[in-house]
Amino acid sequence: MKSILYLFLFSTSLCFAQTLLKPDQVFDGTELHTNWVVLVEGNQITYVGNANGVSLPNNTTEINLAGSTLMPGIIEGHSHVLLHPYNETDWNDQVLKESPVERAVRGTVHIKNSLMAGVTTMRDLGAEGAGYTDVYLKKTIEDGIIDGPRLLVAGPAIVATGAYGPKGFHDGVTVPLGAEPASGVDECIETVRRQMGNGADLIKIYADYRWTPGAASKPTFLQEEINAMVATATTAGKYVVAHASTPEGMKRAILGGVETIEHGDGGTPEIFKMMKEKGVGLCPTLAAGDAITQYRGWNKATDPEPERIQQKRKSFKLALDSGVKIVFGGDVGVFTHGENYREMELMVDYGMKPLSVLKSATSGNASMFHLNQLGSLKKGFLADIIAVKGNPVQDISVIKNVSFVMKDGLIYKE
Repeated sequence: MKSILYLFLFSTSLCFAQTLLKPDQVFDGTELHTNWVVLVEGNQITYVGNANGVSLPNNTTEINLAGSTLMPGIIEGHSHVLLHPYNETDWNDQVLKESPVERAVRGTVHIKNSLMAGVTTMRDLGAEGAGYTDVYLKKTIEDGIIDGPRLLVAGPAIVATGAYGPKGFHDGVTVPLGAEPASGVDECIETVRRQMGNGADLIKIYADYRWTPGAASKPTFLQEEINAMVATATTAGKYVVAHASTPEGMKRAILGGVETIEHGDGGTPEIFKMMKEKGVGLCPTLAAGDAITQYRGWNKATDPEPERIQQKRKSFKLALDSGVKIVFGGDVGVFTHGENYREMELMVDYGMKPLSVLKSATSGNASMFHLNQLGSLKKGFLADIIAVKGNPVQDISVIKNVSFVMKDGLIYKE
C-alpha cells in the first residue's frame, strides 16, 4: 500500500511540476522581448512576461538559459518521416526495396532527430509507399512508446491514376506505388473517405505531376475531382493540401478549396494573388530543391546557380511580394531529418526577414494548421518550448543550436 501511495504522489508531482525558464530573450511567436521569463505548470504555460511580475508557486524549478532565446517549438509544415536522403538511397529504391517495417524503424530515428532539433510538431505529407505507417508512428508517440514531435499525418496521399511512380516497368509488372491512385469523382470520394477512416488527419493530393519520367509536370486531377475530394474532407472536419508546381495545377487546387499549396515553383503573380485572396498558404520547400540539385552535381561553393534554383528564387520573391501566407516546411526526408533549419536559412537567403521566418515556423503554421494552443508562448497555451543559443532574429543560422526542448511540459533536451 505504501508503494502504491508513493507512486501516486510521485506521479502527481510530475503532473503538477512547476518550471521557470529564464533566457536572455523570449520570442513569443510574434515579437522578441528582453527580461522576460516563462512559467510552466504541468503541461501549460501559466505566465509569460517581465521577470519582475511573476509570482512563483512553491517548489518551482528554475532553469537558467543564459545566452539563449526562448521560443515556441518549431512546427514543421512539410515532412516525410518515412524517407531518408536521396543521396543515400534513391526514392524508387526506398519504395521498392525497403520494407514498411524497416521504414518504420528508420522513422523512429527520424522523428527523434527532429524533436532534438527543436521541432515539436510535424505535418507528414505522405508515407511514400509505406501505407499508413505514419499513422502508427503517431499512435506510438501519443502512447508514450517512442519520443517524437506531435504528428499530423496524411497517410498514403492521393494521385491520379497513372501519374505517379515508381515507373519504368513494362505493363505486366505490378509495383508498389508511392501514393494511392484514384480516378473519377466517385472513386476520389471513396479514397478520401477510406484514408480518413484509416487515421489520416488531412488529405494530400497531387494536383500535377510528371506523366512519364523526365517529362514536364502537367495537371492531373480534373477540377470536379478536386472539388469532390475537398468537399469530402471538409465535411468530415478535415482539410486538403496539394502538391502543385504548375500554374494550372495550382489554379485548380486553389479553386477547389485546398488550404496549402506545396512547392509552387511555377507560381505567377496572378496565381499568388488568387492564393492571397482565398487565404491559401504557400509551402515553398526551398530546401528540397536545393538538396536535390546538389545531389545531381551542383557545387554550391563554386558553381553558378542552376536554372532550377534561379526559378525558385524568382517564384519565392513573387510570393513574398504578393503577401501570400508563407508556410515553413522544407520537405525534410529529401534531406536529413534534424536539419530542418536548412529551410529557414534559405527563406532568409531568398529574401524573407528572419523575424517573419520565425513567425512562419511557429504562430503562422499553428494558425494555418488549426493548432489553437500551439505556436505561441502565451498563458494557457501548451508548453511546447525550445531554446536556441544566440539570437535568431539577428542571425537565423543560430536556429540550428537548439539547447533546450520541452514538449507538452516534459523536457527532452537540456
